Amino acid sequence: MEIEEASRESGHVVCGSWIRRPKKLNWAIIARAAKRRGSSSPSLLHIFSFDPITTSLSSSPLVNSRLFLWIGKFWGFQAVSIATHTLKESDGDPVAVTVHPGGDYFVCSTSKGGCKLFEIVGGATGITILDKELPPLENAGLQKCMAFSFDGSKLAVGGVDGCLRIMEWPSLRVILDEPKAHKSIRDMDFSLDSEFLATTSTDGSARIWKAEDGFPLSTLERSGDENIELCRFSKDGTKPFLFCAAQRGNTPVVNVYDISSWKKLGFKKLSKKTASTMAVSLDGKYIALGGKDGDVSVAEVKTMEIYHYSKRLHLGQSIASLEFCPSERVMLTTSSEWGEMVTKLSVPKEWKEWQIYALLFCLFMASVIAAYVFFENSDSFWKLPMGKDQRRPKISLFGDSSTPTEDHNRWNLDL
Repeated sequence: MEIEEASRESGHVVCGSWIRRPKKLNWAIIARAAKRRGSSSPSLLHIFSFDPITTSLSSSPLVNSRLFLWIGKFWGFQAVSIATHTLKESDGDPVAVTVHPGGDYFVCSTSKGGCKLFEIVGGATGITILDKELPPLENAGLQKCMAFSFDGSKLAVGGVDGCLRIMEWPSLRVILDEPKAHKSIRDMDFSLDSEFLATTSTDGSARIWKAEDGFPLSTLERSGDENIELCRFSKDGTKPFLFCAAQRGNTPVVNVYDISSWKKLGFKKLSKKTASTMAVSLDGKYIALGGKDGDVSVAEVKTMEIYHYSKRLHLGQSIASLEFCPSERVMLTTSSEWGEMVTKLSVPKEWKEWQIYALLFCLFMASVIAAYVFFENSDSFWKLPMGKDQRRPKISLFGDSSTPTEDHNRWNLDL
């Protein structure tokens, strides 16, 4: 794609994430390292807008990107981001990015240790990325994974050194600072109600924490040869489950845990290859696994059956990040070799709200027409005999429903 080609010289892609904006608009932030194939360049944070019509990332936050893409191809231009921030050399390369649910802030961890906070400001006239202070995490060391709670009230970060930190947002009051939470934290996720935090370790273990006070609630059960690697909570609001991608010997599986007891309910094999990243759609209907060989599998949560499979989407490269679009059946994936990709999912189309109301209106009108036709032809249908002077009553929506004979008789009686 044009965006990926235009930014090859800016370094390889490290990770990416969606940014939810008002009125169902979506942007994407792409983090790039400072070096690619031996050439040096600054580390960059790019923000692109997403065009659902062309299923592509665009350089225009407000205007239909299809026009800009066509003009760019005609004149030989290449798309650029709607906002770009250059990291200082002392910060190193970006490692991971997490975006606040409100869409105005995001946190980026860097290879030189610590995290940086950024604010997105602007609107119709332009967008700017502002560097903000983040005192509790400025010298916290290398943080491999980060996550905001679903309601945006908490921020959790997990370090390579195994230290787990949970903070209130936006006050940044430290709720938990546990240096020995794991050997080395690999993945984490908040529950839909923001009550629990699940974390996994490089040694194959997984723990559950109470987000409100940081109290350790449970360590997930696993078999002797099983290593839990990734974790995601269900998000449909009706099925309180925790999904964990695990490696059972040479077989990759997805374990399902009940969050009321933290007991394992079962497992499902969704992919033949080991997963490097995992995601659940915002409405909780689909779960996706990104493989270390570049494949992507998407399954329906209700049936745990594969509905979409992209083979070799990132050929020969481990998928670094994978995330569902907040409002479309689209995925954003990244890898160091192939950059960022936006993929439309081949899943069953769903009814939109206006389509449901239109169908109900059509059914109502059809029933009214059918009732009218049936009434008009009711005598011929039942074959009932009619008298010599008998006439069908006429129904008026605005007056009396009597026959002419009845009106004449009524006039005579009045006389």
